[in-house]
Amino acid sequence: MGIFGFGKKKEDAEGTSSEAGAEKQPGFFGRLAQGMTRTRRLLNTDIRDLFKAEGRLVDEELLDEIFAILIQTDMGAGPATQIKDRIARDFRGRIVHTEDILKDIREELASLMQQDDEPIKMAAEGPTVILVVGVNGAGKTTTIAKLTRWFIDQGNSVVLGAGDTFRAAATEQLTIWAERLGATIIKGEQGTDPASVVFRAVDEGLKANADVIIIDTAGRLQTQKNLMTELEKMRRVIGKKIEDGPHEVLLVLDATAGQNGISQAKGFSEAAQCTGIVLTKLDGTAKGGVVVPIRKAFELPVKFIGVGEKPEDLTRFDTNTFCDALFAE
Repeated sequence: MGIFGFGKKKEDAEGTSSEAGAEKQPGFFGRLAQGMTRTRRLLNTDIRDLFKAEGRLVDEELLDEIFAILIQTDMGAGPATQIKDRIARDFRGRIVHTEDILKDIREELASLMQQDDEPIKMAAEGPTVILVVGVNGAGKTTTIAKLTRWFIDQGNSVVLGAGDTFRAAATEQLTIWAERLGATIIKGEQGTDPASVVFRAVDEGLKANADVIIIDTAGRLQTQKNLMTELEKMRRVIGKKIEDGPHEVLLVLDATAGQNGISQAKGFSEAAQCTGIVLTKLDGTAKGGVVVPIRKAFELPVKFIGVGEKPEDLTRFDTNTFCDALFAE
């Protein structure tokens, strides 16, 4: 088992093969906590400011003040109400201190975000095919580079398919990453049928006995029906070449895009039959509570989170680690 619980076992760049340790490497954990600064301030400083040293009575006024702070984390009214209701059940009419309230909030947030521990689904034999989808600007190409780096660090060979043939810049960017990371890349001219690039990428992966094939896709808005049709066609091409492929379809979402981003991405999720989410840009501009409505809107596991632009700024999503970062002081 590798760092994410899949692939070949190999010591990571920090010098440990412990999965639990890798999930909480000080470097990444520190960057994640830093990325959650705005949310940590709301959950720690702002809520602490509601209390005096001797504690405070839990009444409707306090509950409403806590609710208002929770809304500012971007978690949405439903989850904020659920947390407020728990605090009311546990403490209404009692004098409590900040730590009592923060403990309730953390536990309820962890419950709201809980999901099955399902890392990348790997093929039983032959290459594992991962299709990566999402709207333009979500960080899709950079996410592919990050995934490529992790697979290669675990000793896996990777073939990339530059399936976003509508944007020359996307192919150029992916080519640069492939050269830096030591991955094979299959691409076509701008305007080439994306399915043909997918066909050649899968064919190359089979011939080279590659461990992983990662396919980029176009990211125009989901309202353009031809793109949705193209995604379905790409799935069919993969399925004909490799049984059960694609094994994963990862939807890349920008954590700063808000409800509009969620709405845009739903079309991709439906057309491409997504299996998981990669949440990007949790790097100081987003509010961490957004993970909750995303989980609820898509009913898909958040498999990875990204906190920066570098290849190492990606990790498997873990509810407890994420909550630790949200409440770190």
